[in-house]
Amino acid sequence: MATAGVAAVLGLAVLLPAAPFPCRAPRPQHPDNATASKLLGTWLYVAGATQFPRHLLEMLVIDHGHLHVEPRAGEQELLITQRVAAGDQCLTNNSTYFKIGAGNTTLVKHAKSQQTVGTLMNLSSEDVLLIQYQLQRERTYLGLYLYARNLSVSTAHREEFECHAKRLGLSEEEIVYAPWKTELCQVKEMEKGNHPCTEPVAAVTASPPPGTHQPGSTGN
Repeated sequence: MATAGVAAVLGLAVLLPAAPFPCRAPRPQHPDNATASKLLGTWLYVAGATQFPRHLLEMLVIDHGHLHVEPRAGEQELLITQRVAAGDQCLTNNSTYFKIGAGNTTLVKHAKSQQTVGTLMNLSSEDVLLIQYQLQRERTYLGLYLYARNLSVSTAHREEFECHAKRLGLSEEEIVYAPWKTELCQVKEMEKGNHPCTEPVAAVTASPPPGTHQPGSTGN
């Protein structure tokens, strides 16, 4: 009788819908002694979400992009070089850097004021990078950018990114995934330090960005 009851419960469980992805409030990533080493290297641009109309238009013309993170003045600062493919151009920007503080890791724009333009947020995997920023114009506009070590981003991580976006008040129409249809910006060239000095259409946090092929496998 007990066996039959268990079988009935299991059969019912199969029919029940899967539990929705838990939508937790985004929190700044708390740095530790290994934060700097974990951030170094190349991160591929997966998606962006923004409330600012101009940034949304810029994201729509970006085919692909990536960040290369390397040491700057010390362990607490990491230089960011960004490359994005927009139209028929591969554009480069190195005007921002990560600053690792006691309680969080922020993105700082090169300026006399050392303006903080973004914060590294906590995600469930060390292979994905979530950057949250806010832009002050006539009002405060929020945005998110998702990067990963490779383009094989799981459905769970995409749902986690979209969940964070929705909690910030961003709609589905304000979320844009990079298509990665071309191979204009080559990851290997960036890693060798071959960066053309061209300002990008969109900057990494204040105005920047699924694919099937792996960048670098065919010259990208």
